[in-house]
Amino acid sequence: MCRDLSLKKRTLDKRNSRRDQCAVSSQTLNSNSATTPFPNLPIPNAIVTDSQSQKLRRKTFENKQQNLLHYMARRLFSQTKTLFKPTSTTPIPTSPPNPNPNPSLPISPSSAALSAAQSILPFLSCKRRKKLRKKLSSPRVAPIQRDPSYRDLHFLDAILDRDAAFRFLYRAKSYLSSLPSPILPLSAAGTLYRELGFPRGRKVSKYADRHPLLFHLPRIDSVPHLAFTSLMESLLAEEEALFDSLEAKRMTTIRKLLMIFVKHRVPLAKLHHCRALFGLPADFRDRVCKYPEFFRVVVDPDGRHVLQLETWDDNLAVSALEREFMSDEVQARKLFRFQMPHRKALPFDEDERKQLDKVTTFPLISPYSDGSGLKPWTVEAEKYRVGLIHEFLSLTLEKRAWIHHIVEFKEELCLTRRTYDMLQKQPRAFYLAGTEMNWAVFLKHAYQEDGTLIDKDPLVEFNEKLQKYACMTKLDSLNENTVN
Repeated sequence: MCRDLSLKKRTLDKRNSRRDQCAVSSQTLNSNSATTPFPNLPIPNAIVTDSQSQKLRRKTFENKQQNLLHYMARRLFSQTKTLFKPTSTTPIPTSPPNPNPNPSLPISPSSAALSAAQSILPFLSCKRRKKLRKKLSSPRVAPIQRDPSYRDLHFLDAILDRDAAFRFLYRAKSYLSSLPSPILPLSAAGTLYRELGFPRGRKVSKYADRHPLLFHLPRIDSVPHLAFTSLMESLLAEEEALFDSLEAKRMTTIRKLLMIFVKHRVPLAKLHHCRALFGLPADFRDRVCKYPEFFRVVVDPDGRHVLQLETWDDNLAVSALEREFMSDEVQARKLFRFQMPHRKALPFDEDERKQLDKVTTFPLISPYSDGSGLKPWTVEAEKYRVGLIHEFLSLTLEKRAWIHHIVEFKEELCLTRRTYDMLQKQPRAFYLAGTEMNWAVFLKHAYQEDGTLIDKDPLVEFNEKLQKYACMTKLDSLNENTVN
């Protein structure tokens, strides 16, 4: 009985205390209703305390900050060309200073954007950091040189960024020059994004306006067209005259290429696809027919037109490495290093060390020799293939080539799947630049420290002149006299 009374008393005390708390809270809300901006709104059942509201505001601020950082990282990843400008530590090899620079033509090293995007990673959340790290590690962005100690030649990386900036210039020049009349309606040009070298879905007029001295948009019957300017037509005439004067030199290049190829033959379609790599004109297939003592065009069983070497010349069968070896033997030996399996504990005298150094350094197998009898996966076969690629690059116009150009001749050069590993073992002679999806091979000793070629072809000088006009918005009096 006493226990029941005590329980009832406790229950009544709890109810009274709750009633008093509700009365106090209602009085407080009524007293503050006059100062609230919306006093007629119904009072919520649950009252949010100050500590909860602070947590809510802090969480909202953190979410906004993470969204902002993620947006910045996305802009850095997608719009590399417009956010970063070249610095003094990574000079871009260009022509002399431009008196009238074009501000709508951005040229910037892509490595700066990659490092800037990586610097934002610590400020992102775990989920967004993982997503951005996955993008940065994709083959489209990841550098081909995995070792940071080998990625110190920024001027060679800047050359690839320069090529990307002038992609529309060269492709549009090549395509419009191949037409019977070098003029194209803009409606048709918008569908030729691959041929003209601009991204799909973009406007052609935007890229033509970047080079106002070379391209213009005339209206014919109220229809806009893409056409060359008078300055561009004069430059094309100068280029055609340059091709005529260099025809004998280009025929020698083709002869040396056929001499290092297997069976001394190559399909004409492959050479036409890579004609800009060797500085060949668009009509080189008609020009080789004028030299029947050197070449012969045959048709293989597949119906392809194949260019075949007619006569062998021993005077041309001297590689660039052999010429360099005869002039500077010590420098030539420093270019290559091949691993030879031997025990470290073997005692070598001075003569034996020199013999071993000859075996492990200079590729003694000439690229003009027959390497079909070499056993695969041996040091001799690797030396032969390294010498082939070195001679192939030395015959190019700028002593460099994209990997898809090299793979184009994989059958003629007897290349294997280990081409990348083979080139990576020779960092003294070759430099790999670009991304894992699309990378290029440079001959390091063919470039100076500022990124300019040591031995410039006249066509390279013409391309530099063309790029100079592409970066200008108007001509000054000195350039007008030069053109005229």
